[in-house]
Amino acid sequence: MLSDKSFPVIEATLPLVGSRIADITRKFYARLFGAHPELLDGLFSRSNQRSGNQQQALAGSIAAFASHLVSNPGTLPETVLSRIAHRHASLGITEPQYQVVYEHLFAAIAEDLADVITPEIAEAWTEVYWLMADALIKLEKGLYANQANDKMWTPWRVAAKTAAGTGSMTFTLEPADDTPVTPALSGQYVSVKVTLPEGLRQVRQYSLSGDAGTSRSFTTKLDDGGEVSPVLHKHVEVGDVLEISNPYGEITLKEDDGPVVLASAGIGCTPSASILRSLAESGSDRQVLVLHAESTLDSWALRSQMTDDVERLDGAELQLWLERPEAGAREGFMSLRDVDLPANASLYLCGPLPFMKNIRNEAINAGIPATKIHYEVFGPDIWLAN
Repeated sequence: MLSDKSFPVIEATLPLVGSRIADITRKFYARLFGAHPELLDGLFSRSNQRSGNQQQALAGSIAAFASHLVSNPGTLPETVLSRIAHRHASLGITEPQYQVVYEHLFAAIAEDLADVITPEIAEAWTEVYWLMADALIKLEKGLYANQANDKMWTPWRVAAKTAAGTGSMTFTLEPADDTPVTPALSGQYVSVKVTLPEGLRQVRQYSLSGDAGTSRSFTTKLDDGGEVSPVLHKHVEVGDVLEISNPYGEITLKEDDGPVVLASAGIGCTPSASILRSLAESGSDRQVLVLHAESTLDSWALRSQMTDDVERLDGAELQLWLERPEAGAREGFMSLRDVDLPANASLYLCGPLPFMKNIRNEAINAGIPATKIHYEVFGPDIWLAN
């Protein structure tokens, strides 16, 4: 918790720092990459830096953490920290890197707030930073310790590359060495490292879309304006070796006997497909409601897998929304207003951020508690940070 000395300082300065934190993080990343350009090779996403999403996520998470310390003394925001820790672990973040971040972040704070900052303010915000950093370091050490190996990255060979709906591709991988394989949980993701044409390495997280356990397959949609998916789709071939991380992600199927609602849109079907496959493989008797939205039926990346798994489960039902409707599907965008949601259901969400915000609001209005709504974001989690 915050010390008695720092608490009133953070409480008083939080509105100011919160209003400036976006500018502070922009200055921070400029300083960080100026001093350590190597961090853009195989760690930080160049695309997320250009879009500003990474800056927004970092700014929001710091502000959210400080706000929680003020509003809920004696506790930590476990959801915020868990999500960040899993993402950090998937990138191989190490404890010494927190000192590097501290150095450049606080140089940016001193620059941006030069007209108001005092030693007392700097000391209090230093305490906030290290409370957050120490909590993340502890969580990340635990995540690393639970893996079947002590490697951040291991080589996996592309065993199959299969078209998965219009513009999407499923990559099935097999181990390329004898490194022990960590079993994955349904709904988790791996980081995939690829080399761009100019030689720069970039990393993206992809949800595992097939069986859980020690198999590895992920499905990605081609983004012609992106940097990683074009390399995967156009240049990576069967037999090539990719570096991938151990599996991470805390949005996994909870072990109980209550109903499950899987709501997805577009390529957000990947974690839903993994959870659905896990239920089908185990012969679950849980009530399962699968809700999916697509532009067209042909665009649905994992259509065959998901419809087959629904058929395998006696207690499963599928409802589909299409912008270009076909028989058996509703027209337009997904809405829960006309859906009969099972009582005491757990809802799992993945898709574009506006879609998830809307469905979450409708679910809460329909009586599903916020604590039973779980979501996965591809890329920096600017929703949680805000």
